[in-house]
Amino acid sequence: MCATLIGMTPPDLITLIDAEIAILQQARTLIAGALPTKQPGRPKSKKRNLTPEGRARIAAAVKARWAAQKKAAK
Repeated sequence: MCATLIGMTPPDLITLIDAEIAILQQARTLIAGALPTKQPGRPKSKKRNLTPEGRARIAAAVKARWAAQKKAAK
């Protein structure tokens, strides 16, 4: 291919390059259309926020557990 490019004029080279670009763009469009838009797999989990009441319930449960463990250790 390089041997054929040597004797070409710059406008001919530009025309050849533009044709190659058009072919590559068409190939890219075909490939991009064939790819799935969403990859299969696990959905990302959303961040879960605790309410102040929920946090208080957990704190109370932990304190009760600690108290029970301390009482059992005696």
